Amino acid sequence: MPLPLPPPAHEQPLPAPVDGAAGVRRLLGVPYAAIPGLRPLELDLYLPAGSDGPVPVVVFLHGGGWRIGSRHLAGPAYRGQTPTPFERVAQAGVAVASVDYRLSGEATFPAQLHDAKAAVRWLRARAGELGIDPERIAAWGESAGGHLAALLGLVRDESLEGAVGITGLSSAVSAVAAWYPPTDLAAVAADLGVDPHDATTREALLLGAPAVDVPELAAQASPVTHVSPDAPPFLLLHGAADQLIPCVQSERLYSALVEGGVEAELDLYEGADHMWFGSTEAPVQALDRTIDVLRRRFGLKRGQS
Repeated sequence: MPLPLPPPAHEQPLPAPVDGAAGVRRLLGVPYAAIPGLRPLELDLYLPAGSDGPVPVVVFLHGGGWRIGSRHLAGPAYRGQTPTPFERVAQAGVAVASVDYRLSGEATFPAQLHDAKAAVRWLRARAGELGIDPERIAAWGESAGGHLAALLGLVRDESLEGAVGITGLSSAVSAVAAWYPPTDLAAVAADLGVDPHDATTREALLLGAPAVDVPELAAQASPVTHVSPDAPPFLLLHGAADQLIPCVQSERLYSALVEGGVEAELDLYEGADHMWFGSTEAPVQALDRTIDVLRRRFGLKRGQS
């Protein structure tokens, strides 16, 4: 008789919380999806202290060109900070689920979007246990993670939903905050003035080929392609001096959103390069702005958490 198999990692009991800054509760290394033959996909959850009733939650997606990076950091500008940016957001009354997803060395697009959607579905499925509000889920990301956060807000195509982890629930989010995101993958090379046939760029490695060689896939992977009037509100933040993902990428998505009748805000930070390099003010202002907008979108009043 075969031995009984344990349930998938994403269906197992939650770990015990660990105390963080200012009473924030952290659930670390929680599997949200188990893919056969692959490591479990995990997230870290930061929960506000002493909340009355379910709290809103934002899914954070890290940067790294879809090639490197992890859920542990909101960007190099915040390395070593106490409290961390995630704890800062939780202190403001919004839980944070910081998510790992498959990198481009493990799988090409749309695997990364499938993973992000799976994280949202897992949060909805276990909202009661977690003390979060399944109707108030937003997406936030930086760089490549900003690209995925934008796709979470915009993609309605069922063929891009994926079958990772828990299925059958909505992966929709009610607001998006994207920091210096690539939004039009086919145009990145032209925006940078580099060879569009270079197969070693971050975009090519994500797609499995240069964007010019797979135009339909590049369009499918580009947030600008998916703009529709039913998209949630967007906050786009970008360094005006960004040399890795030029700010025209955010400007292009902002224009498409506004033309499509979507509520959108765009802030450009003078002197700030990618990941806020070159500016001491931009990292502080961007985080404060994101917290303020999330609280507003979630209907949190001053002094309320």
